[in-house]
Amino acid sequence: MSIPENLKYTNSHEWLQIDGDVATIGITDHAQAELGDIVYLELPEAGRVLQKEEVFGTVESVKAVSELYSPVSGEVIETNAPLCDATETINKDPYNTAWLLKVKVSKPDELNDLMDAKAYSKLIEE
Repeated sequence: MSIPENLKYTNSHEWLQIDGDVATIGITDHAQAELGDIVYLELPEAGRVLQKEEVFGTVESVKAVSELYSPVSGEVIETNAPLCDATETINKDPYNTAWLLKVKVSKPDELNDLMDAKAYSKLIEE
């Protein structure tokens, strides 16, 4: 199970990479493995304003449908739209080509609530 050290994580298995005030968000390797083969993805439109822990989309696999939660508050500035037509990429490369969206963070203090790789590793071991 891959858990990159340079990312932040949520209890709901999203990852976040911060670059200035822009957060790139995706789902973790653990999440895609638990879901199995992903067959459908729904993402928000650019311009949508999200609140921390708000549902921003859904991911559907052969096993289940799961909601996606925003790790931080902010405005969606970009989505990985091609991913909706190539959902298998999430299973193959959840941390690089399969990012879901980019958000301009409006409340930077919320980043302090996220887990580092060590804490996330401990969470999924339980």
